[in-house]
Amino acid sequence: MNNIINAELGGLYGSEVIKEMDEIIKLYEVYDGPGQNWIIDEQDYIPTKKKTNYIKKLIKEEARFLFGKAPTFTVQVEEDSLQDQAEEINKYIRNLLKINLFEDKLIKGARDCFIGKRIAIKLHADTITKTIRIMFVPSLEFVYEPFEDRVDELKKIIFFHQLNAAKLKQEQRIWKQKYEMVEGKCILNEGIYDGYGNVVDILAEDVDLKLSGIPAYVILNDGLSGDLKGESDVEEILDNGMAYNKLASEDIDTLRKGMNRTIYGIDVDSEASKHFKLKPGAYWDVATDPAAAEGKQAQIGTVETDFNYNERMENTLNRIKSDMHEVLNIPMINNQDLKGMMTSGKTMKALYWQLITRCEEKMKAWGPALEWMIKAILEIAEVYKIATLPNLEKFDVVVENQYPLQEDEDNEKTLDMQQVNSQVMSRKSYMKKWANATDEIADEELKQIQLEKQLLEDSFSQFETNILEDDE
Repeated sequence: MNNIINAELGGLYGSEVIKEMDEIIKLYEVYDGPGQNWIIDEQDYIPTKKKTNYIKKLIKEEARFLFGKAPTFTVQVEEDSLQDQAEEINKYIRNLLKINLFEDKLIKGARDCFIGKRIAIKLHADTITKTIRIMFVPSLEFVYEPFEDRVDELKKIIFFHQLNAAKLKQEQRIWKQKYEMVEGKCILNEGIYDGYGNVVDILAEDVDLKLSGIPAYVILNDGLSGDLKGESDVEEILDNGMAYNKLASEDIDTLRKGMNRTIYGIDVDSEASKHFKLKPGAYWDVATDPAAAEGKQAQIGTVETDFNYNERMENTLNRIKSDMHEVLNIPMINNQDLKGMMTSGKTMKALYWQLITRCEEKMKAWGPALEWMIKAILEIAEVYKIATLPNLEKFDVVVENQYPLQEDEDNEKTLDMQQVNSQVMSRKSYMKKWANATDEIADEELKQIQLEKQLLEDSFSQFETNILEDDE
């Protein structure tokens, strides 16, 4: 694998990427648990190793809050005459995302991004099944290179993974897929290689994909200007996570020592003590040592401990947990904290405000990537005739993120209804927002409302006519 990376990237950058991949592998081990290990130097007993894996819990919680409620994607046009065409495209996109299990992939992709510093969105046109596949590729399975003068655009990206577990390099089989922009064209090369980077089988060679750009987008987790790597959220809380596990393990050992106290004996016959059993309900025949001085009696006791550490231990563990929450801006809230509080939508937003702002910051990287994804899907669908869709020359893709927080729906509905009555919001928009109605269903409902209104007016008119005739 290293030979392939060096061949594609070369120089100092290639060496840095290989070195960083070893670091990322360790970060995944930390996330999974085995990487949260520490050296034991105690010889008198076997210390406890309790791995709570609070790191994994926090990373999952962060990803769940960001994408637990999936973003909405809308293709918008300014001209009213093109609204139906835009809605047709939106229906296709919603269906394609559903087929691809996009919501599940998105939240898992976010976890990979938080652990491995970056992730790639990759699109693949399946001309046989007439669909487009959406994939999230973790950082251990791709390397990339941007343009020198346009660091936001991909010049080259290489996807790879090992196909077998052979130890000998000549027996190893590695799949490699390379997209590269050459003179404004997106060129694909794909093949199977051995561990030395030698070609075993060519699957595609210098294929012009007829696309305006590479069908992939790299998302960096945080980082600085010009950064090509990103940052790992796991790395930020690693030290605290290790300290928490070690201290919690030592707490258990201390408790065990307190429960199983040290037993001492004075003037006890050594032969008798050999038969003492340390188990509940055991009977000890405590005989006095014959060599003891006259008048001495055998005694048995335990060494008491008067060290009171409970409160200090609890405070320290809570402080470490609080530090981990603080680093990721995740509020440390439990059901006990919420008792007696007004848990309205505004209150919950206030409690989660720091996490909301953190997620909004992350959406500065994810938002453009998801917008690109929708535009690239439409281009691929047109080039490879995956679907027959309206051709809109000018349109915008709006990605609106949603957070899984309780909303004050009743108040919001009331405000929206006031806007409908004052003709600031249309009835159709109200139905689409609160009833999750499609354009067709909303139109049918509006027709039915109009029909019932007309029937009511006709009935009222007929009633007035009958009254007038009776008066005459």
